[in-house]
Amino acid sequence: MTAPVIGTAGLTKVYGDLTAVNHVTFSVEKGALFGLLGPNGSGKSTMIRMMTGQIRPTAGSATVLGLDVQKDPIGVRERVGIIPEQESPPSFLSATEYLHFVGAIRKIPDIDERTSWWFDFLDFKDMKDVLCKDLSRGTRQKLMFAQAFIHKPVLALIDEPLINFDPIMQRVVKDYLTEYVKAGNTIFISTHILAVAEEICSDFAILHKGNLLHTGTIAELGAEHRSLDDFFLTLVQKDRHV
Repeated sequence: MTAPVIGTAGLTKVYGDLTAVNHVTFSVEKGALFGLLGPNGSGKSTMIRMMTGQIRPTAGSATVLGLDVQKDPIGVRERVGIIPEQESPPSFLSATEYLHFVGAIRKIPDIDERTSWWFDFLDFKDMKDVLCKDLSRGTRQKLMFAQAFIHKPVLALIDEPLINFDPIMQRVVKDYLTEYVKAGNTIFISTHILAVAEEICSDFAILHKGNLLHTGTIAELGAEHRSLDDFFLTLVQKDRHV
């Protein structure tokens, strides 16, 4: 059996008296567009930060592309694409300089060609020489999206993929993610926007107050004639009263 692209076992993160993530275990298979769903504050961003080696778990373990995240966090980050929810590009660089910086770090030989492609694809080439601090939120999000995919990773982890995008760009990005997994890659997103997950995800997990409530597929819900929205709300509301 092929090893999962992402695997977690009892992953836990505690901050003082707060348990942000509580013994979460799941796996993501190659070629999935996997959605980690949950209300704000449910632990989704903490999960991504642990799975990419940005913070260490209090307990449990995670593997990404066969690498132990705690033992080789740099190796993980070298091989994946990451879009954090809040992080912005360096304010003192222009958009072009930032992508060239990413290219230098990742040793991308054709960075000029790839940079030009992303400026055209995400329709912000008129902003390529503008300092990042002067870019709008939407344009900074385009730049962060470009840096995550510019090295063509086999796996990308994205926290709230459509935040700050207008409806036109949301469609462009959703189509891109769908085609990316069709090409054999894997995408992991965290979001609280259920309509997005139901539209583009193949698999999903529901997290609430740090606890994993369910893992499954969108197809399974469809076969049962259940909407993701109703299923999600039922589980979360039930968990609130436990």
